[in-house]
Amino acid sequence: MQIVIDLDAGLVTTQSGGGEKSFPLGSEEAFQAISAAWIRSGWDAKHVYSFTWLGRPIIQLPEDMFRLQEVIYRVKPRVIVETGVAHGGSLVFYAGLFRAMGQGKVIGVDIEIRPHNRKAIEAHELASMISLIEGSSTAPEIVARVQAQLAGTEPVMVVLDSNHTKEHVLGELRAYSKFVSAGSYIVAADGIMQSLVGAPRSHPDWNWNNPLTAIREFLQENPNFVQEEPEFAFNEGTIRSRVTYWPGAYLRRTR
Repeated sequence: MQIVIDLDAGLVTTQSGGGEKSFPLGSEEAFQAISAAWIRSGWDAKHVYSFTWLGRPIIQLPEDMFRLQEVIYRVKPRVIVETGVAHGGSLVFYAGLFRAMGQGKVIGVDIEIRPHNRKAIEAHELASMISLIEGSSTAPEIVARVQAQLAGTEPVMVVLDSNHTKEHVLGELRAYSKFVSAGSYIVAADGIMQSLVGAPRSHPDWNWNNPLTAIREFLQENPNFVQEEPEFAFNEGTIRSRVTYWPGAYLRRTR
């Protein structure tokens, strides 16, 4: 698809196999087209590798984290389990929310927590609210360690942000969904991979080997979850959809 942005005329024109269409610059259609181009440009430029949260790198699109905090504040989980630690920025983000809310702890799971990252996380002002578990997130002994730390605490929310292959995400969904409380969510990040085939750092199999494919298979076998886009907590504009690296990520447990 080609996109032409005419700021003088206030129009955005898209050209594809279906022909040419023009939309007012402030319309939802124009915003979606510009956002798709911005997302792709940001991926190519590694835009998400330029943020920190309370001193720790957080490799996430800012809007994804803002939208996630809306859900966290609404659900008010007592525990958030996140697979994929990296530099620890997301763990610190959740811990800060819990500190403000007056309760909660964060469990971070990663197959490798590099010594300099572990040292920085454990020295952070919010370290007392963060527990680190090193090992494969789908290994039975690691899942058992997570379960032991939950110790019946509810509500629980889970964010999956480690290995994004279809097989691994499906394994995580199966392993960690049982910890999610009714009304809470398991969130599978980075479904944007499906739309990035041919981009730098992408792989040809991303059109199927991605979190969204895992989500579809998981939902077919697990009737206790629905794929649900959380509503905006506040919106006086015309935009109804997120600008996100996490399309289709939110799975709410219904029972």
